[in-house]
Amino acid sequence: MLPEDLVREIDALVGPRGRSAFLVETARKEVRRQKLLEFLKSDEPAWKDEDHPELAEGAAKWVRRLRAASDRATRRRLKGKAGSAK
Repeated sequence: MLPEDLVREIDALVGPRGRSAFLVETARKEVRRQKLLEFLKSDEPAWKDEDHPELAEGAAKWVRRLRAASDRATRRRLKGKAGSAK
């Protein structure tokens, strides 16, 4: 059971028909927050090299490859548009 004053405050925010959804979403947010706080207190690293093999040769090289792939795709799109405009 929830205290009546709290129920009234929730209902004032979301209406009585939105109460359950509000409580579920609030609980989900709090669970995520608690897990994040627990993680931040731990010594576990947030980044593990083995989870990112694409960066094994360095982030700069990876970014250059991404940009080159994007440039090639853009050139193909532009070439296709130029051919259809004739």
